Amino acid sequence: MVFSAADIAAVWLTLRLASTVTVLLLLIGTPIAWWLSQTQSKFKGPIAAIVALPLVLPPVVLGFYLLIAMGPNGPVGQLTQAAGLGTLPFTFWGLVVASVIYSMPFVVQPIQNAIEAIGQRPFEVAATLRAGPLDRFFSVVIPLAKPGFITASILGFAHTVGEFGVVLMIGGNIPGETQVVSMQLYGHVEALEYGQAHWLAGALMVFSFLVLLALYTLNPSAAKRTFST
Repeated sequence: MVFSAADIAAVWLTLRLASTVTVLLLLIGTPIAWWLSQTQSKFKGPIAAIVALPLVLPPVVLGFYLLIAMGPNGPVGQLTQAAGLGTLPFTFWGLVVASVIYSMPFVVQPIQNAIEAIGQRPFEVAATLRAGPLDRFFSVVIPLAKPGFITASILGFAHTVGEFGVVLMIGGNIPGETQVVSMQLYGHVEALEYGQAHWLAGALMVFSFLVLLALYTLNPSAAKRTFST
């Protein structure tokens, strides 16, 4: 058998994680992208820098501070314990929280770029037709910025699949709970199981190629803007 039962379980867990994170990123990242594209606030620069921080911050550094924050003595950990949820590290939902933060710029920036590319004229026309902010968002932003949303969804999903450092710090390597594909691959290499490692690594290579192919085929201009920022 090419893939073991543990490999298949890791793949399904990774797909579940990536799907959950992508949906949450679209729900959280869209308002942030909208605000960044429209605001003239003095806080725009600092907020944009915070959102983009995972692009330059080593994943293990981000994972370390998230581990501290979500641990039993951290502010997030104390809050979740007070709510009866326990602590998030080394759980699936801990991975979700960490992945949302780590992949945030890959969703916010494409959507922000797409909204900014629309310009102000369509919004002004919609306003003259008495369209409220919510109406303008659904009648103008969603249709005209659709390529940006597609790009954001693809990049957010793919980036979550490829995570390692953050997963290592927050999730560890618990089978069925936090053992995603990257950790399973690491385990094969550590155990000198290079045959199994080759199959998983090859599958990730094919997946990465298909992601980029879909990105450049469906929305080449948005892909170029995304990777040039």
